[in-house]
Amino acid sequence: MSDVESAKASAAQRAVRENFQPSHKNIGIGSGSTIVHVVQALKAHLSSLQPPIDPSTIRFVPTGYQSRQVLIQAGLTPLTFDSLPAGTLMDVCFDGADEVDSDLNCIKGGGACLHQEKLVATHARRFVCVADYRKLQARLLSSWPSVPIEVEPLAVGAVLQQLAHELGSTGPRIRQLGSEKVSPLKTDQDNFIVDAPFPTLLLPQDLTAGMAPDPRKGVWEVQALAREIKQIEGVLSVGIFSGENGDEALARGSRMGGQKPVVVYFGMQDGSVE
Repeated sequence: MSDVESAKASAAQRAVRENFQPSHKNIGIGSGSTIVHVVQALKAHLSSLQPPIDPSTIRFVPTGYQSRQVLIQAGLTPLTFDSLPAGTLMDVCFDGADEVDSDLNCIKGGGACLHQEKLVATHARRFVCVADYRKLQARLLSSWPSVPIEVEPLAVGAVLQQLAHELGSTGPRIRQLGSEKVSPLKTDQDNFIVDAPFPTLLLPQDLTAGMAPDPRKGVWEVQALAREIKQIEGVLSVGIFSGENGDEALARGSRMGGQKPVVVYFGMQDGSVE
């Protein structure tokens, strides 16, 4: 196992150990390579408890085809999001991220599952993020190059124009399928993914310190950019996970969780977890 995969496995094991409770009955399962380690850690943890927990008593809600297959291969039973009883909040959601900033805002969507990932995260009491050391950055778009956006195909031309001319994105483009890039990638919802580059995103404390957004040059505060993109007609979901976390949303009296994780576990290169 490579250093990166070992880091993911260590982070997944600790995240599951510290956030799974025997009373949990509904668990969201995100997408991406880190989730393979999360599912393995969950299965091992369930069997290690005294008494062991029968996995069939838990409903696992995947965020896409890939995570559904990971669950099936692990012998766990997936349940589609729309099959959850009305009003149900999942106890916890485990998912990865493409980049995480110092305020725990995330960029997600590198695997083109951002819409279902946001659905599951915001319908869980707690979103727990698992990542490796490469994903930790002071600000979003420091390393990851662009904001993934799920767009209805008929609207994609208009969305590209608005991103470039009104929000200052430099060269937004439709994500293409495979190395040959001969056709647009389609999501599980049969939509396109637009990848929109922007300069490094500001945090609220940057504004307090006197740094000013400049939309003409694409310089935005993280939550403001997420709101502006979401308002474009034809946009289904934006790959910026920001704002309240689940604990904050529920404390406010919301019936939903938050987009932002309550905690992020970073597997480090030296084998530790932060």
